[in-house]
Amino acid sequence: MAKASEPTPMMAQYLEIKAQHPDALLFYRMGDFYEMFFEDAGAAAAALDIALTKRGSHEGNDIPMCGVPVHSAENYLHTLIAKGFRVAIAEQTEDPAESKKRGARSVVQRAVVRLVTPGTLTEESLLEARAHNHLAAYAEIRGEGALAWADVSTGDVAVSETGRAGLGPLLARLAPRELLLREDMAAEAELARRIEDAGAVLTPLGAPSFRTQSAEDRLARLYGVATLEGFGSFSRAEISALGAIADYLELTQKGRLPRLKPPQRDRAGSVMAIDAATRRNLEITRSLSGSREGALLAAVDRTVTGPGARLLEARLAAPLTGPTAIAERHDAVAALLDAPALADALRERLRAVPDMERALARLALERAGPRDLAAIRAGLTAAGEIAAALAGEALPGELAPAAAALDGHEALAGRLAAVLVADPPLRLGEGGAVAPGAVAELDEARALRDDGRKVIGQMQADYAAETGIASLKIRHNNVLGYFVETTATHAERMLAPPLSERFRHRQTMANAVRFTTPELAELESRIVNAGARALEIERRVLAELTAAVLEAEPAVRAAASALAVIDLAAAAAALAREAGWVRPKVDASRAFAIRAGRHPVVEAALRRQGAGPFIANDCDLSAEAEGPAPLWLVTGPNMAGKSTFLRQNALIALLAQAGLYVPAEAAHIGVVDRLFSRVGAADDLARGRSTFMVEMVETAAILNQAGPGALVILDEIGRGTATYDGLSIAWAVLEHLHEANRCRGLFATHYHELTALAEKLPALAMVTVAVREWQGEVIFLHELRPGVAESSYGVQVAKLAGLPDAVTARAREVLERLERSEREGTTPELLDGLPLFSAVRPRARAPEPASSGAASELGTRLAEIDPDELSPKAALELVYELKRLAGGTGAG
Repeated sequence: MAKASEPTPMMAQYLEIKAQHPDALLFYRMGDFYEMFFEDAGAAAAALDIALTKRGSHEGNDIPMCGVPVHSAENYLHTLIAKGFRVAIAEQTEDPAESKKRGARSVVQRAVVRLVTPGTLTEESLLEARAHNHLAAYAEIRGEGALAWADVSTGDVAVSETGRAGLGPLLARLAPRELLLREDMAAEAELARRIEDAGAVLTPLGAPSFRTQSAEDRLARLYGVATLEGFGSFSRAEISALGAIADYLELTQKGRLPRLKPPQRDRAGSVMAIDAATRRNLEITRSLSGSREGALLAAVDRTVTGPGARLLEARLAAPLTGPTAIAERHDAVAALLDAPALADALRERLRAVPDMERALARLALERAGPRDLAAIRAGLTAAGEIAAALAGEALPGELAPAAAALDGHEALAGRLAAVLVADPPLRLGEGGAVAPGAVAELDEARALRDDGRKVIGQMQADYAAETGIASLKIRHNNVLGYFVETTATHAERMLAPPLSERFRHRQTMANAVRFTTPELAELESRIVNAGARALEIERRVLAELTAAVLEAEPAVRAAASALAVIDLAAAAAALAREAGWVRPKVDASRAFAIRAGRHPVVEAALRRQGAGPFIANDCDLSAEAEGPAPLWLVTGPNMAGKSTFLRQNALIALLAQAGLYVPAEAAHIGVVDRLFSRVGAADDLARGRSTFMVEMVETAAILNQAGPGALVILDEIGRGTATYDGLSIAWAVLEHLHEANRCRGLFATHYHELTALAEKLPALAMVTVAVREWQGEVIFLHELRPGVAESSYGVQVAKLAGLPDAVTARAREVLERLERSEREGTTPELLDGLPLFSAVRPRARAPEPASSGAASELGTRLAEIDPDELSPKAALELVYELKRLAGGTGAG
């Protein structure tokens, strides 16, 4: 017996395993539950909102404990991962019967079989179907940096050379769930902040994980190759980052490595550079609130498969800069837009296609169930049908190679169809995944398991016929098992040859004699073990199917990727047809001519609300090969649509280079290599930055990085500080954009003084959003016209916002005084002529002094009235009554 101060054998085992994984919650398998103890139990109980109990004691203190059922563990893992926890899964690694051989108090051996972290998820219930789940690693070697990223759930791997200056924009584009960093670098506050801004969980690793020599060995082992030369040439920093991912996967997957695609180099300049602030301001994949709803992605997504949706998200996050590659995407959309019947048929078939990419990942990691094999079957079957539908079609752009990848899977799809039932169970242990008739051995085991009585009855009839004893029975008890029983009157015949040679005597009773036969003993063993044997056969058959799928993995992955490409092309065609979008012309010029452009998100919202059409506007920032590009100075009141106009043109450029059609009547866009947006206002309290400071930091990034190929949209620069300070900053920024950056740009402002720059800057054009004033009210026309706004209409907008009449009246009075002083060239006498603090208070007109009993009676009666309780008839009668009380005459 263990001493009171010593832990029990089970608790000693738990503490030993926990010491190996101090930074993770330990799910310790005990029967049908995962149990947690000590600090883990307290943290998990609070995070999962489950009961915290006690189990035994340790060093004189009660041991806190909580647990979750194994069968529903994924639901709890989802919550824990979402809250930033890492979870170590400790399973029993031996049969309890084996542990008993070592002694009565021996503990079943357990070991951590997997570390569940945000960046290594593969389970369908833990992943967002329409978004990637990236694990990233950043490495630096001798002043050179690189970021590698992988989606374990799909097998995608890529790497890019980038220094710290480019790390933030790249992380903003990828939005990784988890980022690996060398321990000494993880301690740097600025670097940790950038990772936190990207929404990633920071995981420090030791320096050995990033060493290039061992990294090359790990990568070669991961891909099963002798050298990485076949994948291309990678820098030392890139090898280091990729090696850190490989090392982390070995650590977390405990030897069950995923099947990853060869790493792709993401070359600088191949995609549009978009910094984190611009992505946030333009709400490309997430709205400012952090949700998908309200973002560009949600407004344009018409895909019907998870892989198609993920491909759309990736393309919006990284628009291309190569006109040829962009044209191939547009060609694919055009082909399906011109063939609506074909496009609709493809989309209908694609709706039933499961996520083959993620099913493959689970199969490789031995985390799959029968439904993952069924997903491969359904996907390959659909691939064959879609390939047949596309046969004979002239397929341009990226459709041709996609269609080619869908052919040649008939044998594997046929094998899966022949072996699997139509709707297999979720888990292998449930049985019934293999179709009847597919495996004779399995059918026999199932027959014994399910129809044992029928088999015994047939054997009993055979024995009765053989012996000539009609009353012969086959019975069962827990001592003898199955046995043949005859009455005592037939004992002499049964005990004499030749029957005695076949029926072996087991037991004699007062009225019966019992026998057994070799066939009956064998049948008993088969019946008793039939269930386990049937499950074992199913496991073997499904393992063979899994091996066949993994053997064909490259071709299956290619088919899955091809289906995503076709889904996205058909979805883009459906969007263009539905919303009246057009194919943009994208080339290497510095053109930017949009005719009747619209904001895709706002237009979609107006359509949903039935609020009338979106008012379209032109934008022409086309520039010559050399010299400053046109800048438009946009004026007009708030709510007139200036910010919407700015954003819509940036989004049109982004959509065009992502390979989609655009919301306009026509569009000609010279490739935008960098996109910058400074729109909206927000502070950063966590870092002690005011709204104005944030604005200046973002503006500085634009002025320091924008080149002739960039597109810049700036809204209300300088509004966060004093008027003259803000005006001077806006003035200088506008000049710098024109003279130094020489980029295409839109600059919205309320500083009408900036219009004077039109005489000085030849490429600066003045446009304004038209409004109309009618009977003191302002009507927003949302139309862009050449010229300058006549007024800011701030007081009218304040009134529309619901400010009290007294406030807007006072504001109008102050405004008139200030404007008159400006016209007359005098200083406003705010303290004397217009006291600044003489706020106008709304006052009810004082009642006449009550001088009669009638007035007093009237007041009393009014006090008794509850207007909300009056019916129309009662209200009319009350009016007559009050009129009489006031001294008037009633109506009868």
